[in-house]
Amino acid sequence: MSIKLAVLGLLLERNMHPYEITLVMKDRRMDKIMKLQMGSLYYAVDKMSQDGLIEAVEVISSKDRPDKTIYSITDKGKNIFEQLILQQIKKNEPVFHPLYIPLALSRYVDQGKLAELLNERVLKAEHDVNLAYQIYEEHIPLVPRSVLHVMYGRYEHCLTELKWLKRLYADVLANKLSDTGTPLDTEA
Repeated sequence: MSIKLAVLGLLLERNMHPYEITLVMKDRRMDKIMKLQMGSLYYAVDKMSQDGLIEAVEVISSKDRPDKTIYSITDKGKNIFEQLILQQIKKNEPVFHPLYIPLALSRYVDQGKLAELLNERVLKAEHDVNLAYQIYEEHIPLVPRSVLHVMYGRYEHCLTELKWLKRLYADVLANKLSDTGTPLDTEA
């Protein structure tokens, strides 16, 4: 559903070719907040066209390249888009982080190996924080505030992830994963 929602929303901004939609998604780093595969995007565009949610408004022909079909959102697509937005905002699903289960059981593995992997994750998380903020700043003059909220939210999530990983890494280095009865140092 997220690919359908994204395509319809971007077509509300302007008419586009599927490849151009992909470029906009990548520029806005939507690939960091949803699964984005070119094949699924083209399939979604074809399906939405068949369902009458979007329509071809222009075909650009070129001798050395395949034809480019430019799409526009239809009134039916606008109605479906609004329904999808409201459904998604209404949802309140728990977050299933891929580290939760391994973390709960990590006290049983080699702490040196765990520390090494966590250090790598901390370094990557620091990079993600910096990149997310840079993308937010670069897009301030280019996108609506609704998109800026997404970009800044991504930055805040990255920042929270970094803080969490650093706290976990410090406990691994201090050999505290098996300790009980003491609260975490949440001020660090």
